Amino acid sequence: MKKRFSAIIIAGLITAVLTACGSTASNEQLSDIGSPASNAAEISADVSEDEGVLRISKQGYFSAGGTVTEPLPGEYNAAQNWQDAARSGNTMHVDHANVFYQIPENDNGNPIVFLHGAGQSRMGWMTTPDGREGWSDIFLKAGHSVFLVDQPRRGEAGQTAEGPVDTLPGDQAWYTHFRIGKIAPDRYENSQFPEGAEAQDQFFRQMTPNTGEYDQEVIAQAMNEVLKEVYDMTGNKAVLVTHSQGGLVGWDVSLDYVSAIVAIEPGFAPMEGMMQEAWDKFMNLEDKIPVIFYYGDNIDNGPEDIDSTAFWQMSRNSCITFSDAYNERGGDAKVINLPDEGFLGNSHFLFQEMNNKEIADHVEAWLDAHGLCD
Repeated sequence: MKKRFSAIIIAGLITAVLTACGSTASNEQLSDIGSPASNAAEISADVSEDEGVLRISKQGYFSAGGTVTEPLPGEYNAAQNWQDAARSGNTMHVDHANVFYQIPENDNGNPIVFLHGAGQSRMGWMTTPDGREGWSDIFLKAGHSVFLVDQPRRGEAGQTAEGPVDTLPGDQAWYTHFRIGKIAPDRYENSQFPEGAEAQDQFFRQMTPNTGEYDQEVIAQAMNEVLKEVYDMTGNKAVLVTHSQGGLVGWDVSLDYVSAIVAIEPGFAPMEGMMQEAWDKFMNLEDKIPVIFYYGDNIDNGPEDIDSTAFWQMSRNSCITFSDAYNERGGDAKVINLPDEGFLGNSHFLFQEMNNKEIADHVEAWLDAHGLCD
């Protein structure tokens, strides 16, 4: 049975099954390794000359997964072609993922695949509402190849036979639910979201509608092909970074080509009785992959009179429950509550905010601790 969820259904499922859980320990801090003292002047000159420069050895696009529709009734008329309004005999390539990739000169052999959330495309990883560097450039400079996905029926992968395009307005609802502030344009105290009308306008204009019904199984199948293609191109398994609704898909993909999962505020984590197949897959995994979750601010301290506060508390609690069970079975999972780490004011879009570089460094330290930066 295909997995078709709306935000309302997801929220209802979580409300029905989750209970409050405790918090987990924070990530250990890692020390930096200094450069050799010899040839210091030469090294200093090289660094200053290349400071801030991003060197790409290869980049491009590809599509992965998807299907081809059956021909429409009738015989294709080559003479009429586009003039045949019935499109008799025509097929259509649909429901694939589209990927933009970049491979840096200093590739460290640990590619990262980024999957966006609801209402988003790969653009969210590439820039910020105020025009600073996004996570794709930040991790490229750290030596990771990046593969930025538009999931089926979204963005550059919009071709589908399902329809219709989602045109329901939602600016104010997004703003509240994403914890930028209670009501736009007001922002929460200590907010890290870029300030000003221009940044807010840029944020709303990156929202991207579904061109067809959200189908988690279709997306997961396409993502499996993406991950396999990344492995074929690089010879390495990928770190899968997911956000929000994309986190739900992340639990359903095959783990054959995944080295680790970084889940940024996923809708929820698998639990017994909910996403049972995914739960069993992770709990019974022989070679367990490391998993880390990140949550921002205004969750424990969010307004009690809006539904979203309880939603994000339950979302995070599901990840704590998953992590505890996974670790009991020999896994390696951790939930990072950013305020506990000294990062205050982050919304649901922590990778686009004023401290996105510092949070990326936190992720990179975790990857390094798991041997995924060499």
